[in-house]
Amino acid sequence: MRVLGMISGTSHDGIDVAVVDFELVGSVLEGRLAHSASTPYPQELRARLIAALPPAPATLAEVCVLDTLIGQSFAGAAAAAIDASGPVDLIVSHGQTVYHWVEGAHALGTLQIGQPAWIAERTGAPVLSDVRIRDITAGGHGAPLVSVLDGLLLGGYEGGAGALNLGGISNMTVVRGGTLYAYDIGPANALIDAVVTSRGLHPRGFDEDGRIAASGRVSERLLEVLLDEPYYRLSAPKSTGKELFHLAYVDAALAEAAVSVGDADLVATLTELTVRTVAHDVRAAGVGTLVVSGGGCRNPVVMDGLRAALPGVTVSPSDDFGTPSDDKEAIAFALIGWLTAHGLPGTAPGGTGAAGARILGTLTPGAGPLALPEPVAAPPRALRLA
Repeated sequence: MRVLGMISGTSHDGIDVAVVDFELVGSVLEGRLAHSASTPYPQELRARLIAALPPAPATLAEVCVLDTLIGQSFAGAAAAAIDASGPVDLIVSHGQTVYHWVEGAHALGTLQIGQPAWIAERTGAPVLSDVRIRDITAGGHGAPLVSVLDGLLLGGYEGGAGALNLGGISNMTVVRGGTLYAYDIGPANALIDAVVTSRGLHPRGFDEDGRIAASGRVSERLLEVLLDEPYYRLSAPKSTGKELFHLAYVDAALAEAAVSVGDADLVATLTELTVRTVAHDVRAAGVGTLVVSGGGCRNPVVMDGLRAALPGVTVSPSDDFGTPSDDKEAIAFALIGWLTAHGLPGTAPGGTGAAGARILGTLTPGAGPLALPEPVAAPPRALRLA
């Protein structure tokens, strides 16, 4: 089965796509990455999206407009992927998260926009969307859903391993001895990107290659204030997003710290915040191997900081383990599509805190009748990517 996975993450900078050919061989699911790409949002759309995100107020009219514009952007990215690599049997669109409703230790709702009907109309393929909410209805956080991929990839790793994703938010899956748990650690690039964008420090809105952070010095007083965030003391499972970690959050921390911090020093401090919070939780997990993906693994200041803070841990990009770090989340949603199409759960309850595993998503038919494969009796025990 050929599945196209699509996602725009919490960095909301564009759309990642991955076309994966899946075949179940015995109890092992084999996946061949046939195509991958990243399509930046048009600058005007990204600016409009940022302006509508919390804590800014947004009207229902603006949500409707963004739902259409983002859906059309996803449709264009899907059509380009199909033109480049051939037809697909199913498209999975994560869409763009604009709000993740969490109160205390409980997730109560989540909203991803990017109307899937635009994708189905443009491509003629059926579309699976709205993949997080079913897990939340079962008491989970709907995140991190990539944990189902991590479990299949790393389940047999000797001594256990951690899979770290450094997107807008950092999340980690820990797999050891047949057990799995996962959760959101805190901000990875979210606060850095917010500062870089608001202060015009880079035209693409992020700290490319960590150059800004490398040119600055960490403000220990500001870092102390940032590390006092109550979220870090919550027990897993837990999830967070830009509802908490946004530009106004940085401004409030600066006011509380009562220090004058230049742009480069601010970016250096926020980068060190990512390193400190991640390293703390990796040490607590007690894993000897950390497999890193997401945009943050391209930041040498972050990666060097993690290696220095975790001297007994092998810290490597997921590319070294057969999964391109830039494509991992899109591959994960392609996997979820394959699982749903075959009547299998797309969650690992230990990864989200749900009462049980659930089949995920809502299906929008394509140009023809909706036809699903025969259900599979048992989930695969492992995933082998090539």
